[in-house]
Amino acid sequence: MDPAGDRWGIPTWSWGMAPAHLLTRTQLRGRGLCPGGQPVAGQILWRSRRAARNGWIRAAYLYDVRQAKPRRPATPAQLDALAKALAARRTCPRCRRDAGYVLPQHIGACLTCADAWEIDRA
Repeated sequence: MDPAGDRWGIPTWSWGMAPAHLLTRTQLRGRGLCPGGQPVAGQILWRSRRAARNGWIRAAYLYDVRQAKPRRPATPAQLDALAKALAARRTCPRCRRDAGYVLPQHIGACLTCADAWEIDRA
């Protein structure tokens, strides 16, 4: 722990030891907030096997919830674009039907078309 920021340049805490008013981006998002341009107020450091290339240390940056701003709602155009993009991920390029699920990239088609292609190949 380094609440003064002497070692890392910004205040640092261990997992679960940060003050209650400092939250990560994910925690802010869960409350409907965003950092709103404020600088990083601190960090949490912990050891993790997922961070082997970074010396086994992972970091989560913290922001002051008192300075956070409400998230902007998506515009109708953004929601429409998102709906079209998701529909494109569900549309089979072979049969042109909406499969009802996101198509596996390694197959490149719906499972019905992939099965039919395997049968034709055999």
